[in-house]
Amino acid sequence: MTGGTEHGPHGSPRPWTEELLGHLRPTARDLSKVIDWLATTVRGEVALLDGTGRTLAGEDLPLDGTLVADLLAGRISSAALQDGARHVRLVVAGRPQPAAAPTALTPTALTPAPTTVAVLAVARPVPFDRHSAEIVTHTAGVLELLLRERELTVAAARLKRAAADLRLAILQLLMVEDTVSARRVAAGLWPGLLDTDAACVYVVESRADLRDHLAEQAAAATEGQALVVRCPAVDGHVIVVAPGTAAADGLRAVVARHPGVFLGGSTRQSLARTAAAYGQAISALAVARVRPDKAAVYAERTHPERLMDPAALAAWAACLLRPLDVLPHHTRAELLATTRLGLEFTAVSAAKVLGVSRNTVRARMDRVETMLRTDFSDLRVRAAVHLALNTEAAAACAGPDRAAYGTPGAVRLGDLLDGAAVRFWAHGLLESLAADGRNLRRTLRAWIAADGNAERAAQDLGVHPQTVREHVRGAEPVLERQLLASGSDLYEVVVAHLAAGDLDAPDFGNPDQPDSFVHE
Repeated sequence: MTGGTEHGPHGSPRPWTEELLGHLRPTARDLSKVIDWLATTVRGEVALLDGTGRTLAGEDLPLDGTLVADLLAGRISSAALQDGARHVRLVVAGRPQPAAAPTALTPTALTPAPTTVAVLAVARPVPFDRHSAEIVTHTAGVLELLLRERELTVAAARLKRAAADLRLAILQLLMVEDTVSARRVAAGLWPGLLDTDAACVYVVESRADLRDHLAEQAAAATEGQALVVRCPAVDGHVIVVAPGTAAADGLRAVVARHPGVFLGGSTRQSLARTAAAYGQAISALAVARVRPDKAAVYAERTHPERLMDPAALAAWAACLLRPLDVLPHHTRAELLATTRLGLEFTAVSAAKVLGVSRNTVRARMDRVETMLRTDFSDLRVRAAVHLALNTEAAAACAGPDRAAYGTPGAVRLGDLLDGAAVRFWAHGLLESLAADGRNLRRTLRAWIAADGNAERAAQDLGVHPQTVREHVRGAEPVLERQLLASGSDLYEVVVAHLAAGDLDAPDFGNPDQPDSFVHE
């Protein structure tokens, strides 16, 4: 005798079909509960076996391995037998389907997995009548639906991870200025996404536990017209590369709905300048954190390189980087792109953004450092090389012929810094620190001279290291630049000290230009 005597709302017994279908409700989908229900209903022992014969749910029943293998292989769809005092019924739940072969357009990570086949086994001490056999068969159908749903959930998660990995790969290619490869990768899944020469970069900042939710909201807000990537370097950041201008409003709306979430954005930059745009967005975050609307776009302020003669600046940059010209083009480009990110951020962060190890980043930077015969531990050197790298990157975007940059040694860094416009900018920037009575300028000069080491600067000044850190932090809002974090903001302040004469220009060991870096 079978069960199925649960009562309905009016006291009448609920038919077993209603009970079984109830397990398909969204809140009741559980393989183990279906197995338990079947065991109670037919008054037997029940097991659900996966494609390898392992028990997925229910009892560990002793079964004929050959028979189970025939069922799993699809040679038979059901079987009934008497095993001593037990009567056993086995039914296939699901049908085996071969996996589609991956192609160039559907890589392995994006290819759906084959449908899982399972076997439902029921054993009881009395024979199966027609009614109990029907219950077993229909239960197998319900289990097939639940298994299929679980497969689809797993497949969706795989597809989601694969898409996220591809978006990160595209961002990494953009960060190293490989726009051709970035467009090629994007074209297969997001046609038209990078069919543009320029874009804005935004960074959404939140708690790490909110990031996945905000990434989904950012993707929805930009309506699929932007590259949305979970930052590999900072757990609480979501990076958005938006070719269009409409993304900003959608992202601002996302930020407005969530307390403690901020938005920093860049100015529109060429795709090859994605790394620079990312730096601008990070800089804008510092402003966004103190604004009521929690959002800020990088303000186009006066940059020292814009006050220099473009041809002279390009000639100086080409001369400084000329030792690297002996390298193959791809090697040179890789070293410069890595060094540019390594100077803009920490080696660890640069490694995460590029998808390489931090040792790889350091090795590449060490090679550049050796070839330029200089020392990247010197903040003045870092600022000068950063200026040269950005100048070359901007020139490459504009497409000039590097041969037109001038002859080696024709331009000195001192000439670039000695221009009236640069000196006026430098004095104006540093004199803004005078309003604070703590003599921030003196502390900042000592801190830069100590290569950003608060302990060494404190020893030179005769103060406590914490005082140095507080003064540097206090200078940030006055100068409207982040100083404690390595990057463009800090290097601009270093250049200001060089141009104002507060610090001597660095000495490079390039034999082609022995005195090109003497500040006169």
